[in-house]
Amino acid sequence: MKIPLKYTIRNLGTRRLTTGITVLGIALVVFVFSAVLMMAYGVQKTLIATGSDENVLVARKAANGEISSIIDRQTANVILTLPHIAKTPEGKPISSGEPVVIINLNKLTGGLSNVTVRGVSQQVFTLRPHVKLKEGRMFNWGSRELITGVAIEKRFAGSKIGEVVRFAGDNWTIVGLFDAGGSGFDSEMWGDADQLLDAFNRSAYSTITFRLDQPEVFQEFKAAFDKEPRLQQFEPKIERRYFEEQSELMAGFISILGIFITVIFSAGSTIGAMITMYAAVANRTVEVGTLRALGFRRRSVLAAFLTESLLLSLIGGLIGLFFASFLQFFTISTLNFGSFSELAFSFALSPTIVSSSLLFALLMGLLGGFLPSVRAARLNIVNALRSS
Repeated sequence: MKIPLKYTIRNLGTRRLTTGITVLGIALVVFVFSAVLMMAYGVQKTLIATGSDENVLVARKAANGEISSIIDRQTANVILTLPHIAKTPEGKPISSGEPVVIINLNKLTGGLSNVTVRGVSQQVFTLRPHVKLKEGRMFNWGSRELITGVAIEKRFAGSKIGEVVRFAGDNWTIVGLFDAGGSGFDSEMWGDADQLLDAFNRSAYSTITFRLDQPEVFQEFKAAFDKEPRLQQFEPKIERRYFEEQSELMAGFISILGIFITVIFSAGSTIGAMITMYAAVANRTVEVGTLRALGFRRRSVLAAFLTESLLLSLIGGLIGLFFASFLQFFTISTLNFGSFSELAFSFALSPTIVSSSLLFALLMGLLGGFLPSVRAARLNIVNALRSS
């Protein structure tokens, strides 16, 4: 015979203090576990949103990121002669040769941090239509003016419209604020590419990005690109894929470090669940003996106590996940390993994180409840009934 599930559920409320402490411990561990995964996924989601499936970004093969890539103007002109590059009605390629540099700014919370300044070309808003000017105006081409992303304006001193930022030996006036829809561009400042190259005494871009006339022709474009002998040191990638790869190192580091810490914390919760279940067995020895005398088999007793442990962990997991879900309303910033500059991002929840967190909670319940359940199943019927 099988022990009814309602018997197991009813027993959860008989030891409210120990049950509550165990559920709280598991909830805290699951909260931390979920928060770590949400942080890593938030970084990935932010950087992936930076790119577009319709755009191609070309960088030097050996470069780890945009700041370490170099594409001279002659090479950029060669790239733009290749087929399948979209053009404006005037016949100009929809492209942007972009120098990318890092400057230091004071954070509003104190201390210095790195900020990305990207030089852009005049087709940039056609190339990236999701970027919208929110306040102020576009910088004048040929002038030392900047527009700044919303994430920078919220976190750095001197980054508001009308204020002046000094770098490369000159003053740059901020004239506009742009919103890139929560992508990585929100954590950048943009200015005239030619002015930025001149300020840093450079003659080469970091990368060049352009739009394909049709997204599905990338392989045909790449074949033409690979045949050009002057482009052997460079590699084209779909822009979204490029930024996705840039996120992998940072997201992986956050996940590994966070999960390592969480596993250490989970040991305490597992022990807590085990103590709770051992106490349940000790307090219900006569009850277990009665169940065995009524004909319930050892495996039914084992299953009942193990189910009780799993239910405890599931409740704790759901509570931890519930509170972790509110982290989606918060935006934080950290140093992006790919660009070595500040990146603002939001915690993000996904079905995979939900399932992983609940499975982690159930694993703690399984490990914490297995040995006590085995002990309950092995109790001798006569000795159990005599303990009354």
